[in-house]
Amino acid sequence: QVQLVESGGGLVQPGGSLRLSCASSVNIFDLDSMGWYRQAPGKQRDLVAKITIGGTTSYAESVKDRFTIYRDNLSNTVYLRMMDVKPEDTAAYYCNAKIPRHDYWGQGTQVTVSS
Repeated sequence: QVQLVESGGGLVQPGGSLRLSCASSVNIFDLDSMGWYRQAPGKQRDLVAKITIGGTTSYAESVKDRFTIYRDNLSNTVYLRMMDVKPEDTAAYYCNAKIPRHDYWGQGTQVTVSS
């Protein structure tokens, strides 16, 4: 069983920055990958960024060059640094961890971009 605890959401102005954190209850090297998804009201949950066990990262086209996913191996925590945020980044952000044939999810953290 993997537990994921997110933090760092909140209200931020357009053009501002924010950092989300996701702490895993297990060693992150026991996971195939970890990532961040987001879901706006009335829309599906979409992948934002992912980092594999080998350290390979991938991003949604809409956040490339603005968001960065990285991890702290000692604390088993994955971060999402969000820069130059836009109103369209407003959503609930969910941390995800993958093992073969199973996904684990955090409880979600709300990010609202508004002036």
